[in-house]
Amino acid sequence: MLKCSEFEATETINNSLNFPHTPQLLYALLYTLIVSYNFNRRLIDNKQITAMFENCYAMNYSHYFKDIRFWIILFFIVRLYGIFFPPLEVSHNWRQTTVTMVARNFSEEGPNLLYPKIDIAGEKSGITGMEFPVLNYLIYLVSFLFGYEHWYGRLINLIVSSFGIWYFYRLINKYFREDIAFNAGIVLLFSIWYTYSRKIMPDTFSMSLMIAGLYYALNYLDEGKTKDLIPAFLLVITGTLAKLPSAYLLILLTLPYLSRSIQLNRKLWLGALLGIGLIFPLWFYFKWVPYLESTFGFHHFFMGKSMATGTKELLEHWPETLSKFYDIAIKYIGFAFLLWGLYKAIRIKETFLLRICLIGFIGFLPIMLKGGFTFYHHSYYIIPFVPVMALMSAYGISSLPSRRWEIIVLVAIGLEGFFNHMDDFRIKPVNAALLQLEPIMNEISKPKDLVAINSGAFPTPMYFAHRKGWVAFNDQLSKPHYIDSLSQLGLRHIIIMKRTFGDSMVPRSDKNRWFLRASDINFDIYSLDTSGLNK
Repeated sequence: MLKCSEFEATETINNSLNFPHTPQLLYALLYTLIVSYNFNRRLIDNKQITAMFENCYAMNYSHYFKDIRFWIILFFIVRLYGIFFPPLEVSHNWRQTTVTMVARNFSEEGPNLLYPKIDIAGEKSGITGMEFPVLNYLIYLVSFLFGYEHWYGRLINLIVSSFGIWYFYRLINKYFREDIAFNAGIVLLFSIWYTYSRKIMPDTFSMSLMIAGLYYALNYLDEGKTKDLIPAFLLVITGTLAKLPSAYLLILLTLPYLSRSIQLNRKLWLGALLGIGLIFPLWFYFKWVPYLESTFGFHHFFMGKSMATGTKELLEHWPETLSKFYDIAIKYIGFAFLLWGLYKAIRIKETFLLRICLIGFIGFLPIMLKGGFTFYHHSYYIIPFVPVMALMSAYGISSLPSRRWEIIVLVAIGLEGFFNHMDDFRIKPVNAALLQLEPIMNEISKPKDLVAINSGAFPTPMYFAHRKGWVAFNDQLSKPHYIDSLSQLGLRHIIIMKRTFGDSMVPRSDKNRWFLRASDINFDIYSLDTSGLNK
């Protein structure tokens, strides 16, 4: 929610600057966001910000606001705030650390793309099936040049996802009016992509590659230029490898393939090239991933469940399922205009737009059904479908009676998205305490010592301890036979999380003696008395 001073500041600039209506609204949005961002930090005085905006308008820079690249670059810069943060924000820190674990292991043990390793496989090697480690490998490459840091994946994803919005705009602009493309870009920018574009996760990263690949593929089909084939091939294959569900977007190629206006030889060349290229991603996910899990004995990667089970779970929890569309994906205002756009498109028979959305939903539906509980439980499963939703929402916005009203709605969508995602730009002190875990462990243990942590299913504390071992629940660690069995497998230390990711407890053992080596408000760390280790 805006503070009173922020409302006053916005009113002041509206009253003091005599802008034409559309630039005035854009200035008001930009000014409000910057003042809000500056409010608690007080980086500069708000009067200086007002003066800056007055000078900008006097120099006639308002035309930049009509260029989608201005907004992409601006909010690329805005989202650089906290870019150096470790993956400890509340939302999906666990998912991010499974990416950074692999990247760090690449840096420390060698970058074998076919044998990615995580740190929570206990005494096992840690090799397991997962997404093809494209993002992880890029983090490794940056680490190779500059040394490993937690945050590299944030910046890589933000850069790629920003280009993804640009290619999304270009793709829409090929087939629809420029104002629809602009509106769609803004809706996508402030959707769930706003924060997930700076998380160390492959979702928006992969979709951005797929959108760019689809753009070049359609360019080739429309114009027949061979130079478009290579980026289409590389981007589509890499996007599919990075996150398999993103490949559903290729179903939209059925529209040009069914069109008689496109030459047959172009369809054959593109189809053959992509078909050959997709052999490797399909082999990796459906042959290699199961092989890794069976050979190395650790299951980590979710490949979905039966569609019957998934359908049953979605129907039983239909309110949570629907909320992913209207609350998580593009928020309430964007979704309201999606419904309005759908109504208008049906009423005036916008066949092409309706076909895109219908075919896109048909392609996305198996992802939902295979996900079931996982779809409505995790926010990021809706990400692949958000561009389709943004297009229909943009069409609804563009049907308003004037461009001024369109800008008002875009401002509202921008403010709704910006303020709803602000919590993702800070780390709670209780989570930040995990940064002290590795230094503590370095004082009392060796890097190769195996540890157990009462973080349940969360791998985050293991990553920040920079150790390998087991994550477990309190009730498991309270059972003596469980701890004794792990001791036989090499367990040497138990980390008890007391304030976050777990609750205070005392581990129990019948056969071995454990003693408290370190304790503070956040952690208790127990070490095994190896002199009396039961054989």
